[in-house]
Amino acid sequence: MDRLHNTVRPYAWGSTTALPEFLGEEATGEPQAELWMGGHPLAPSRVDRGAGPAPLSDVIAADPAGELGDGPLDAFGPRLPFLLKVLGVHAPLSLQVHPDERQAREGFAREEAEGVPLEAAHRNYKDAHHKPELVCALTPFEGLCGFRPAAEAAQLLAGLGVDALKPYVDLLYARPEEGALREVLTAVLGADREQMAATVHHTAEAAGELAARGGEWAADYDCYARIAQHHPGDPGLVAAMLLHHVVLAPGEALHLDAGVPHAYVSGLGLEIMANSDNVLRCGLTPKHVDVPELLRIVRFTPGEPGVLRPEANGGGEEVYQTPTREFRLSRFALAPGSAPVDLRREAPQILLCGAGSVTLEGNGSRPGSEERLPLRRGESVYVPAGERVAARGDGTLFRATVPVGGD
Repeated sequence: MDRLHNTVRPYAWGSTTALPEFLGEEATGEPQAELWMGGHPLAPSRVDRGAGPAPLSDVIAADPAGELGDGPLDAFGPRLPFLLKVLGVHAPLSLQVHPDERQAREGFAREEAEGVPLEAAHRNYKDAHHKPELVCALTPFEGLCGFRPAAEAAQLLAGLGVDALKPYVDLLYARPEEGALREVLTAVLGADREQMAATVHHTAEAAGELAARGGEWAADYDCYARIAQHHPGDPGLVAAMLLHHVVLAPGEALHLDAGVPHAYVSGLGLEIMANSDNVLRCGLTPKHVDVPELLRIVRFTPGEPGVLRPEANGGGEEVYQTPTREFRLSRFALAPGSAPVDLRREAPQILLCGAGSVTLEGNGSRPGSEERLPLRRGESVYVPAGERVAARGDGTLFRATVPVGGD
């Protein structure tokens, strides 16, 4: 096992305190948004096997079969197929959606053939992979996820009493549900920006007033009013009102599949995703919004967000069950005096201490690998496929890995 040295990404929406507190470090006063753990080329974790720190991606590339195991290597090639992050969210992230495997592959090939530079602001597809995600709350975690039923969205908008929203309300009531949601999103994102800014201003004011009064939609209106403070005049606010407002308790999670619009609003969360950077934005951002391509990708089927809770799997493991092939997230609640938990697995793993303190024990057979490694909250390790490792302590240990066998 190898201790990971990870990079914190300082995006503007990040909290100045949440990640430093989680990592046990002094706050710098600057936003700290994402702690990355994995082999993504933009910010790979580093390990030291005796020759100095090296990117985890390079370590895996030097011996992919030994590091990944035959199953993950055959399925995903010589790379770690998932990326693990801790998110410290202070301001809302952009409203966004991810493509499925076919859409990502075709979109990437199309933009490559057109000669669109990878770093171009209007580029939609940075790679040929899909990007399913799972976010697990470490503190109360607030977000938007999936479309409300059209009639519910109509009631929410109508309750604001803003005349400029009435055409959208009428559409939501008058048409078949999926067609209504599509038509309203199309109209909102295609509207004149100056006219829409005035609508958004009145909508935000009304949401703030209704939130203060209390009532059935108070928490929802409060969320949208706070979003508007961070994104004044952005038409994405009206688009966001079409989505479910969700607050996860610590330990609860959401699985975000292809085509599902979503945004994170506040809180500290653990996120695992397929190792991709493909994002199409719907609003709440100054970045490029490709409306025609977005409408081709979004799934307009309404439905409940489907909050996940971990399920016991034996051996002290609790698993967040998803259909995703690239990743599997689970956790272990370790208690003092209990027998060590066997973590050996025929797939690569990243282990993160989420609370308390944990001690990992391994065979230390490789150069630079340690036999006994204590972890405090926020510290993590990488374990190659098949390596013997066990855990004991008084805390919570999260395991990110790849499904194998009957998982």
